[in-house]
Amino acid sequence: MQFLDFSPSLAADFERINREWIEAMFVLEPIDEQVIGDPQTFIIDRGGYIWFVANDAKEIVGTCALMKKANGVFELTKMGVCATARGNKVGEALLRYVLTKAPVIAFDTLFLLTNTRCEAAIHLYEKLGFRHDNAIMETYGGAYSRCDVAMRYSGNV
Repeated sequence: MQFLDFSPSLAADFERINREWIEAMFVLEPIDEQVIGDPQTFIIDRGGYIWFVANDAKEIVGTCALMKKANGVFELTKMGVCATARGNKVGEALLRYVLTKAPVIAFDTLFLLTNTRCEAAIHLYEKLGFRHDNAIMETYGGAYSRCDVAMRYSGNV
């Protein structure tokens, strides 16, 4: 596996991967359409980060973003792995990679919003140090109608 930073040439992969998993489980919300359709404007230009993972054949099979909410406060968002690459620990490798970068970036708070239907993802988040957090839900949970789980990174794996 190879990890890559965002470049405009990878924007279509960001949209493709996120559209695939969101549409398979939920309905794309207006905020999803904005962010996945123009990650340069809605994530990168606002101080955020996006990473990708490529398989051994150099195909982009996963992505994850940190969206800036305030100085030192970031949302881990739009993390997805292509259906063809699932079950190969791609998501775990990608999340571990992102978490090596996160402490310097999200030095106050790193959180995520998800849904109970994303059981495998929630298990991975818990395994890698995220904890359920009611204050995060109250503050940020309204961003998506599908959000019923909010978690904060504790740094304790």
